[in-house]
Amino acid sequence: MNRSTLICVPVCVQTARELETVLPAVVAAGDLIELRLDCLRQNEFEDVLPRLTRLIAQIDRPTIITLRSAEQGGERQVDENARRSFWKAAASLGADYLDVESDLLADANLFDQSDWSHVIASHHDFKRVPHDLDQIYETIGRSQAHIIKIAVTANDVTDCLPVFRLLDRARKDGRGIIAIAMGESGSLTRILGPSRGAFLTYGAVEEGAGSAPGQIPARELRDVYRIDKITTNTQIVGLIGSPTGHSISPNVHNAAFEEKNLDAVYVRFEVHDLSGFMRRMVDVRSRELDWNLRGLSVTAPHKSNVIEHLDWIEPAAREIGAVNTIVIEQNKLRGYNTDAEGFLQPLLKRFNSLAGLRCAVIGGGGAARMAAWVLKREAAEVMIFARQASRAEALAEEFSLKSNSLDEASLGEFDLIVNATPVGTKGALESATVVTREQLRGAGFFYDLVYNPKETLLMRQAQAAGCQTLGGAEMLVTQAAAQFRLWTGGEAPIEVMSQAAEKALQRQVNSTLINSESPN
Repeated sequence: MNRSTLICVPVCVQTARELETVLPAVVAAGDLIELRLDCLRQNEFEDVLPRLTRLIAQIDRPTIITLRSAEQGGERQVDENARRSFWKAAASLGADYLDVESDLLADANLFDQSDWSHVIASHHDFKRVPHDLDQIYETIGRSQAHIIKIAVTANDVTDCLPVFRLLDRARKDGRGIIAIAMGESGSLTRILGPSRGAFLTYGAVEEGAGSAPGQIPARELRDVYRIDKITTNTQIVGLIGSPTGHSISPNVHNAAFEEKNLDAVYVRFEVHDLSGFMRRMVDVRSRELDWNLRGLSVTAPHKSNVIEHLDWIEPAAREIGAVNTIVIEQNKLRGYNTDAEGFLQPLLKRFNSLAGLRCAVIGGGGAARMAAWVLKREAAEVMIFARQASRAEALAEEFSLKSNSLDEASLGEFDLIVNATPVGTKGALESATVVTREQLRGAGFFYDLVYNPKETLLMRQAQAAGCQTLGGAEMLVTQAAAQFRLWTGGEAPIEVMSQAAEKALQRQVNSTLINSESPN
């Protein structure tokens, strides 16, 4: 495998003891190691400083040392005089690179002439992408620093565009650069940046241990995204929605691409402004990024609104009123709904036929529309429930079905209950429910379309009420396999995709257990 892509793993701990404890794992994960000295408490920093040369010499990787000001994202306040004093002596510590904040660059005497060849001059903005990004680049570029580093904050995926333009400019200028958009919306730059000229990308030693917002674990960059194999020719597909951080679709699809030896990568797009994203990054006729975009998965809240941006929609998706898959062919955007197949197949394995089945669909959005459409097509008896009775009525009227308010409704008469809401999804909605155990008592089968976590609170309540249950992971893989066929024209390795989904969900369970057992 080509290991030309450099992943830098930062060490950001508060004590010298933690530093020495965590270093073996960090060294195993990264190609470069960044020692974030500003993370150390002041007394611990003073303790480590005399031993820093020996410590750096023992690290079997190139090293970067950083002592960042609070204004540039440092973990504690370090005044300018203290930083200047540190950097004037830093060249003798033996680190391969010195990451110095751009506010100190005006001091030409900070380093000897030869020492500047080891300097990474950095600028951070933790609120936005500044309008004068090019000017910042030019100002830093006038210094003697070997590498320019600019890290800004993406509040929507289109904020990645100025960062990619900066990478293109630096490559034409022949300047070494690290350009990153922080935050979930900027994760695209962390994955694709090296293939577009970034000197390195940053990866966390483990999930949740990043030193900046949106940092992806180094293992995930290597094993899931196969970052070493990404080039400017690599086909890009990905998930658009908000939020997308909980999704394991990258695990599923990238495992399939690896199995089939395809030069493709699946990423997440945190999209708030759908119209802007489709115009500026997707539509071949207007997009501002030169990349090999092949297609998209679409999740909440964009499944219905994306339709107006497409050139063609398959009849089933148009009837459902929701698209979850886009294929880019001959400069046209084509919309499909593979959720319907993904939803139906697991049910047919368990019921053989849905004809005459009494079904309750909970929800009023795109997933509920899909479920109602499939169940009616399969000759089931369907009733729509929602907390907002008006939403249930509107959906039911469209498909000539019955509806009811969810408040205090008894669902015990139904053979099948479908949760088609995002309630229960990992994150802010994980501890919420849309129905109680009492409302479910007497029902036969509870199908939760949420797949992460693997077992939701709603599923546990349904089990306590005596229901059989099914989570959304099987649906996820089935619909993903249909997407794979649309994007590639080949048969999907379903077993590999299923194993990848199971592994990703289990890893999250293990991570949750470890974190819950850790002392405060």
